[in-house]
Amino acid sequence: MNKKILILAALFLLNIKQAFAVCPVCTIAVGAGVGLSRWLHIDDVITGLWIGGLIVSMIVWTLDYLRKKDINFKGKEIITIFLYYLLIILPLYFGGIMGHPLNIILGIDKLLFGIILGSLSFCLGVIYYDYLKERNNGHAYFPFQKVVMPVLPLIILSIVFYFLTK
Repeated sequence: MNKKILILAALFLLNIKQAFAVCPVCTIAVGAGVGLSRWLHIDDVITGLWIGGLIVSMIVWTLDYLRKKDINFKGKEIITIFLYYLLIILPLYFGGIMGHPLNIILGIDKLLFGIILGSLSFCLGVIYYDYLKERNNGHAYFPFQKVVMPVLPLIILSIVFYFLTK
């Protein structure tokens, strides 16, 4: 079961064709969520949600930067995605924060599960924002919608998992 979830998540992230622009406020909000959740000793699933959102935000920023600077190389998207996840997950694993056999949910490490779910939900929030903006002639429906749409799924999932893991 857990291998199927990992494979589906990887395929989803690799199939994103365009680099969606993510605003700096969104990235700061996600980063603040990571710091706050660790400081408050919140469950690792919730922390992972915010780490996953932060990783996707950094990936999008990097791909957008490379596109603007006209830096192209074969496999740019896949390499960028792979490197960011390695740069985050490997230190967590080798630092002993991830990988404890009693810290699992659905057969997956809680932090890794949260990272996967947070990455997917943040991506879906960005995609849904772009869809709504396109339907509204290129305009947002409300101020700061570009910030709210990617962060809202992380907030909702954080609340859900707070009660599930309490």
